[in-house]
This record gives sequence, C-alpha cells and structure tokens, in this order.
Amino acid sequence: MKRTHVVTHADRIIVVMCIILAGLTLGAVGEGGRRRAKELVCRSNLRQWGGIFDGYIERNDGTFFSGEPGTPGYWWPTELDDEHKDWKRFRIWFCPEATEPVIREDGSQSRGLSIFTAWGIFLRDRLGPNGIAGSYGLNGYCIIPGGPHPRTVYESGVPVSDGWQSIRGIPHGDQVPVFVEALRFDLWPRYTDGPSPDEFVAWSGNHMARCCINRHNGALNGLFADGSARKVGLKELWTLKWHREFNTAGPWTQAGGVLPSDWPPWMREFRDY
Repeated sequence: MKRTHVVTHADRIIVVMCIILAGLTLGAVGEGGRRRAKELVCRSNLRQWGGIFDGYIERNDGTFFSGEPGTPGYWWPTELDDEHKDWKRFRIWFCPEATEPVIREDGSQSRGLSIFTAWGIFLRDRLGPNGIAGSYGLNGYCIIPGGPHPRTVYESGVPVSDGWQSIRGIPHGDQVPVFVEALRFDLWPRYTDGPSPDEFVAWSGNHMARCCINRHNGALNGLFADGSARKVGLKELWTLKWHREFNTAGPWTQAGGVLPSDWPPWMREFRDY
C-alpha cells in the first residue's frame, strides 16, 4: 500500500531551514570560488608581464629598465611600449581585487586609500594620453639607473652595486621578486621595514608595507626572476632576496627572532617564515 505523509508545521520549518543552510553553503563556496578565480587571473597577469619584461630585455641588449636619467630609477614605465602604458586598454595592470585607481580621470580622489585601491592615474610625458594605473609594483633593485651621471644609491640607501644587474640567470631566481602586488609601481624594501600597523592603510614611505597587503587571504601574488608566478605569504616577504645583500634572516623573520607579538594584530594568524 502506498504510504502518505502529512506535512506538518515542524516539517515546513525543517525544509525552510535546510534551504537557508544550503543557500548559505553554496554562497560560501561560490564566494571562495570567485576569490580563487581572481587569484588565478592575478597570477596570469604577472606571467604575461614576465613575457613583456623578457621582450624588453631582448631588445635592449640584455639590460633592464633604467628609469629617468639622474634618478635612482624613477618612472620606469616610460620605457614601456606605448600599448603597455595605457591603463584603459591594457588591463593586465590590475589584480581583479584592485581595479579602481585612487585618482579618477578628472583628478578627484576615488573611494579612498585602501589595499583594494589601485595606484594612479598618473599622467606624465611619455606615459601616453590616458596615463598609467595599476595594482603591481616593480622591485626597484632590478632597475639599473642610467643617464650621463647615474645614481650610485637607490632611494632606500642601498648601493646600486647591491642591485640585480640582470634578472636573467640569477641563482635561486625563484626567491628574487621582480613584480608583485603593491600600492605603487616601484618599491625598494629594506629588511628592517616593518608592516603597516593598519591592515587597510599601507600607503606610506615604508616600502615593504607597500607590498605587504592582504589581498589574497594572508598572501599576495608575485613574479620572480626565474619566470615563475606564485602566491607569497605576507610574512614570507622578509625572507625573499630583494637585492644581493638583503638580509633574509632579519628581525622580521623566524630566523631573526621575530615574536608573534611583534606582528600587528591583523597579521598574527598568518603563516610564519
């Protein structure tokens, strides 16, 4: 005999609760999937930048960017091909988590300084009609200052002789960052630079804080001298070989004796290095 079931008020409540829980679960999975997709796009952008840098080096007798003459390497983007300077047309300037420049086209400020805000828009001679904006920054120690009287010291005070005179054939190139997510298109970190006390306000003269930004769940993406692009833990930044003499066992590393309490609260739960 076919059995029938009478739907009670309690049954209805259970069904409604199951629907709500299923929706929440699917929503969480969906959000995680979207974040993962953005990470993959971000790394794909960086790999494409690796090809652009290789092409530039190939055309320039094996040398990398020099920046404006007489500077430590400022405004290196002026040396890019015209097609790569236009932030509107060339969207691989942006991590999908940070696509809105802090300065609008009319010169007004957008939603404010945030790790999810892109740098720019910068308008300048030799930067094209639309200027540049983006979410990534070049390791300034890869730049070779040029001009008739080239600078011998980088902005950070590190001697240019300690910089990477070439980004090809570097031993342990997988530990030498070239292009990383950042709040400025150039950066010269020092091993003594600490992180920003505030997770969302890292726009400062502290160059390590320019890239120690939590866009990908305790990590960011970076392009390395061996051509690889990968996820980098925020605390791992202090263990990378930014320049030849960079102390990878400095005071912000486990080898250098950093304590959990030394990190700002927003970083303490992240993986240690």
